[in-house]
Parts: sequence; C-alpha cells; structure tokens
Amino acid sequence: MSASFFPSSTSSPSRAWKPLCSPNLLPMNPNLHRFKIPSSSSPPPAFTITGLPSSTAPVLKKRKRYRRILPGEAEGIVQEMRFVAMRLRDNAGDKEKQEEESSNGGEETWQPSMEGFLKYLVDSKLVFETIERIVDESTDVAKVYFRKTGLERASSLSKDLEWLSKREIIPQPSNPGTTYAKYLSQLAENNVPSFLCHFYNIYFAHITGGQEIGKKVCSMLLEGSELEFYKWDGDANKSLKDVRDNLNNLGEHWTREEKNTCLKEAAKSFRYLGQIVRLIIL
Repeated sequence: MSASFFPSSTSSPSRAWKPLCSPNLLPMNPNLHRFKIPSSSSPPPAFTITGLPSSTAPVLKKRKRYRRILPGEAEGIVQEMRFVAMRLRDNAGDKEKQEEESSNGGEETWQPSMEGFLKYLVDSKLVFETIERIVDESTDVAKVYFRKTGLERASSLSKDLEWLSKREIIPQPSNPGTTYAKYLSQLAENNVPSFLCHFYNIYFAHITGGQEIGKKVCSMLLEGSELEFYKWDGDANKSLKDVRDNLNNLGEHWTREEKNTCLKEAAKSFRYLGQIVRLIIL
C-alpha cells in the first residue's frame, strides 16, 4: 500500500491534517452557557407538539340532569298512590289469570267460608279501631284533619260482630290483623306522612273493592243480609274525596323523599289488606 494515503510526520506544515468541520461552526469544547433559549419575542418553532391540552380549548359544561316526573305527581300524592295501586292490581290480575289457565277447565275456585269471613271481620275491626283511635287521641295537627270523616267503620263492625255472635263463635284476631295493627301504631309514632297514606288506602280499598266482595259473601253465607260494615250514613265517595283533598294539601309540604316513602308504604298497605281479605277463603 502506498504511503501517500497517510499524512507523514515529516510532511510540511501546509500539508498537515485538518479537521473536517470548521472551528467557526462548532467549537471543539463548547460551553452550555453559550446556547440561549429563544425569548418570547422570538418566532415560534416550525414544528408543533400534539396531544397536549390547549388553554384555548372550549370548556365543556356538565350536563344538568332533571328528575323524571312520576305518574300523577302534578295532581298530588293521592294520584301518585293511585298509579301504584293500578300497577299492583294489574300484576295481581296477570297472576290470577295464569292460575286460572293452569286450573282444571276454569272451574270456580273462590269459595268463602263462614269461619274465614268471621276472621276477616274481626281483623278488619282491629285495623279500623287502631287507625281511628290513633287519629282521635293524637295532638298532631296533621292528624286532626282526619277526625270524624264519616268513613269510620269500627263502630259498625262492633254491631255486626255482636249480631253474628248470636249464631256463630267469634274468633280472636289472627296474625294478619294483629301484625298490621302493630305496624300502623309504629308508623304513627315515627312517620306521620306514611301513616296517613295507610289511613287513606285502608278506607279507599274498603269502599272501592271491599264493598263488592262483602256483598257477594253476604249473599252466599248470610242469605243476603247486609252488614253495617257496608253501610254509611252519608255519601261515602264524597267523604273519601274530602279525605283525599286534605291529604293532597298536606302532601304539598312534604319532601320528595317523604313522598317516595309514602309510595312504598302504599304498596305495603295493599299487601297487608290483601292478606286480611284472603282470610275469607280459608
């Protein structure tokens, strides 16, 4: 290999090896303090960084959520309870229909007994006595509005049971009646709005459905004799409307939470009353 490819130590100074880069472009020992960060007045760089939040991006406001209006809410708490009752009735109707379809040829399965009817009357008397006594003895202003409504049934039931005792043995209150009466007493002390909802539903159920059942049973077991339980001195529907109006007026001062609790209690009241009614066919 020819030595002309390599610089020689004996070569002349003019032919000495030179760096490839000019010292004016890049110092051999650069100092960091000589590199300056561009000031705010300097033109922006030619490139942009993506993926970082921008201070000029629009701020998304949290979407305001509105509470769903419940069925009947605009008309009052009683109307709300009415929708609960309708839903329960529809569910019960579907269940009864399924039971009839599964029965043998759709034969008559509803047969009342005198023993069961007496239990029904005794337990009903206990429930009506409980709510009427609580209202009459209470000093709570809310309950005073529901005294002497014309719907009271305890006295009428006492007369009926006294008449029936001449021909039948009157039983003691059974578990459905005593359980419901105890529950009503607890509610009256701890939750007045819920107690008043039970108060209304008890009379409402008796007037709208109880009369029809009672008259049918009387025609089958008592030779058509009508009990005092199914008689009123005045217009029962008008008296019920007065109670409904008073309850709606009170409900305007209740919180939404108290109203929701009343709707749950409405379902409970129909369940308790249903257990007492079913005593008729035991």
